[in-house]
Amino acid sequence: MTALNRVPSLMVRAGTASALTIAAVGGSIVAPGFSSEAAAATHATKALQIAASKKGSPYKYGATGPHRFDCSGLTLYSFKKAGKKLPRTAAQQYNKTRHISAKNRKAGDLVFFHSGKSVYHVGIYAGKNKLWHAPKTGDVVRLQKIWTKSVWYGRVK
Repeated sequence: MTALNRVPSLMVRAGTASALTIAAVGGSIVAPGFSSEAAAATHATKALQIAASKKGSPYKYGATGPHRFDCSGLTLYSFKKAGKKLPRTAAQQYNKTRHISAKNRKAGDLVFFHSGKSVYHVGIYAGKNKLWHAPKTGDVVRLQKIWTKSVWYGRVK
């Protein structure tokens, strides 16, 4: 192979490297698995912040915000504002999440309270074994310690 025949292949390689360098500097390289996890983390963080911003909002059965909430109404509202769609009820939300273990939970994951196989309550995990939730009639949206081990965790996809 002559030196002239090698030039085009070197130019192609250099061009590819340059494009990758430009993409990396611009922050737009997409690799399988990374972008969806990063996007999920961003949505979860936003949803957590939105839920926290509703501190003190009154509980109202069936309410989905913006001023009153029930438990799944708060999670629905928070994730919707963060750019993710969830179904209406706690049980439906559990069925739409990626189920994760307690040791793999992260701030922004959903916390599902259950009795046997039935999910009856949901909140947004805030870290340090606490969650943001709309507890019950007569109460308000607040940060509270998780009070039972009868919980499952789900990550919004």
